[in-house]
Amino acid sequence: MRAYSIGLFPMADSANDPELFWVEPEIRGVIPLDRFHVSRSLAKTMRRRPFEIRCDTAFEAVVEGCARPAPGRPTTWINHKIRGLYAALYRMGYAHSVEAWEGDKLVGGLYGVSLGAAFFGESMFSLRRDASKICLVHLVERLRARGFQLLDTQFTTEHLKAFGAIDVPKAEYDLLLAKAIASPNLDF
Repeated sequence: MRAYSIGLFPMADSANDPELFWVEPEIRGVIPLDRFHVSRSLAKTMRRRPFEIRCDTAFEAVVEGCARPAPGRPTTWINHKIRGLYAALYRMGYAHSVEAWEGDKLVGGLYGVSLGAAFFGESMFSLRRDASKICLVHLVERLRARGFQLLDTQFTTEHLKAFGAIDVPKAEYDLLLAKAIASPNLDF
């Protein structure tokens, strides 16, 4: 948690790597909560309510889903050590998941860490079209409703840019982080 509070996050080179390393990017990805964008097509899909959305009911299964190879992502950085660390953070109340369910089948989700008024997104997965996107929309709605100030995405991708993710230089990120961390821990 200290690492998150100063702008570091863990990664591994691969799922088979027994070690992890700390990353502190010079350019950080964030989604400004007040500028989050949902496309018309995704909003239309969401109105159909294709999935039941739950939080924190299958955390380790979400991490497992994120660690599996997927189209366009044949390997993962989520190794055994990282799985164990995030499972411990979940048990302590710091790590959380947002999950998309079809009946009794987990079909998408995301997980991350909550500290102060910041949420640090770690990874997401989808077995059905738009499942992880819908989880992201629910995450942002939840963070807004609870007064969170910072949604850290670590890096920006084209996928996240469609939702309004931006690149923030380290000095600016450090100010956003300090303000969010100064807040008491908000309920997720």
